[in-house]
Amino acid sequence: MRVLVQRVRQASVTVEGRVTGEIGSGLLLLVGIEEEDGAEDITWLTRKLSQLRIFNDEAGVMNRSVLDCGGEVLAVSQFTLFASTKKGNRPSYSRAARPERSRPLFDQFVAAMAETLGKPVPTGVFGADMQVALVNDGPVTIWLDSKTME
Repeated sequence: MRVLVQRVRQASVTVEGRVTGEIGSGLLLLVGIEEEDGAEDITWLTRKLSQLRIFNDEAGVMNRSVLDCGGEVLAVSQFTLFASTKKGNRPSYSRAARPERSRPLFDQFVAAMAETLGKPVPTGVFGADMQVALVNDGPVTIWLDSKTME
């Protein structure tokens, strides 16, 4: 499972002209799922993301987590995080899990994040053409992959 984390001042997802999810200050999570992912990936990422110290403390040092600062989280499914261009220039998404596998895992991930945060985690619409708008804060952008656990 891969997550591209962006610290944001605000973010929203729009589908067919309708906002399906929006947050103020917090984390925008672009989430990619591959066939081998499971509950252990969700557990590791949920813990890591909720404790990731990327918000400034009073001294201006990145020393606070989304839990510490009461920030919000917006999660967007993003199969293109598993793009490969080994042959040619057109990306292949063969490592990305099929929707019947990835959708339940995405839903479980969102539920686990909501439980950890103690508040709802808005999302886009799984599999839809989404427009994601954000005001990046910093910018701070971090790549997490549950298979490397870095």
